[in-house]
Amino acid sequence: MVEVNPNYILEECPICRGAGMVVHEGGWNVQVECADCSAHTVYVEYENETEKKAAEEKVVTLWNIGKVIKSDVGE
Repeated sequence: MVEVNPNYILEECPICRGAGMVVHEGGWNVQVECADCSAHTVYVEYENETEKKAAEEKVVTLWNIGKVIKSDVGE
């Protein structure tokens, strides 16, 4: 399990108003994803703890300004 800074404030999903969550995959990238509709930000890669913090801040900012990817059925 990866610990995420609890001070991040995530806005509601810009698509469905669901809850967003910071998701790390493989210990080398992070994105924010909606728990309800699976809309998500791009993933941002990192190699160390300093880059990890910057990557988390970047995806939180992208999420909060509504820069998300949403695939509908058949796309």
